[in-house]
Amino acid sequence: MSEKLQKVLARAGHGSRREMEAWIAAGRVSVDGEIASLGDRVEADAKVRIDGRAISLKSADDIVCRVLAYHKPEGEICSRKDPEGRTTVFERLPKVRDARWVAVGRLDINTSGLLLFTCDGELANRLMHPSNEVEREYAVRTFGEVPEAAVQRLRTGVTLEDGPAQFDSIKAAGGEGINQWWHVTLREGRNREVRRLWESQEVQVSRLIRVRYGQVELPKTLPRGGWVELPIDQVNYLRQLAGLEPETRSMLGTDKHSVARSKVKSAKIRRAVRKHKVGSNHGKPTRQRD
Repeated sequence: MSEKLQKVLARAGHGSRREMEAWIAAGRVSVDGEIASLGDRVEADAKVRIDGRAISLKSADDIVCRVLAYHKPEGEICSRKDPEGRTTVFERLPKVRDARWVAVGRLDINTSGLLLFTCDGELANRLMHPSNEVEREYAVRTFGEVPEAAVQRLRTGVTLEDGPAQFDSIKAAGGEGINQWWHVTLREGRNREVRRLWESQEVQVSRLIRVRYGQVELPKTLPRGGWVELPIDQVNYLRQLAGLEPETRSMLGTDKHSVARSKVKSAKIRRAVRKHKVGSNHGKPTRQRD
C-alpha cells in the first residue's frame, strides 16, 4: 500500500513532515532515480535517496516511537546548527540509529525548562499543528511591581501585534522583594507569546521556565542539560493527543538488560550536564517560540 513520501520520511525519523516537504520541494529527495515532487506516493520497496544517500524505508510496524524530555538551559538555541557557533539543544541528546530527534516546538534562547523530542516526525508534526492546542505551563519571575489590574487584563485578554491573546490561568507563586514568581498556562504556541503578554503590561520578565506540556511535567530531579526517555504510558498519552494509534513497544523495561541500559543512559546524562557546566555558550537572544 502506497503512502505519501513526506509522511513515510517523517515517520522514519528523518525530520518533521514540514521539514520533509521542504526537502522534497528543494529537490533533495529522489525516488527510484527520479527527483521527487510534493504529493508523490511510494511503496515499501521504493529506492529513496536524500542528498544522494540511500535510506531504508520503514513501515509503521518497524518503528518504535520514542520521546525524550529534555531540561533546556538558558543560552541554547532550538536549531540543529548555528552559524554563530552557539550551543544547540541537539548537541547533548543520545544518538539514535537510522533516524534523528525532532523537537516538538521551540523555546526562546533565554527560556529554560521542558522541551520534548521524538524520533517520530509524524507525532511531532501533529503535536505542533495549531489545531492541537496542548496546554503549556510556565513559571515566570517578574521584576518590579505588578498591579492587580495588569493581572486581570492578562486573564481577560489583551491585543498583541498578531492579534488577541491571554493566559488561560495566572497564579501568584511567591517571591522576595521586587522579584515575584507566577505560574501561567496557555494553549497557543505563538512566537514569544508568554514574554510579549507580560511586556504588554510593561512588566519585565527576568526568568521563564516551561514546567509542563499537557500532562508531561519537567522532572524535578532532571538537571539542566539532562534528558530522560518517557515511559510508554506518557508516550501513548502524547500519541492520543495527536490522534495516533498507541505504541505497544518501548525501549525501556524492567529486565536486567534494561537496567544496564538505564545505567549507561544515566552516565550519558551526567556527561551532558558536565559539558553544559564547563562549555555553555550564552549567545545573544534570538526570536524563537516560547
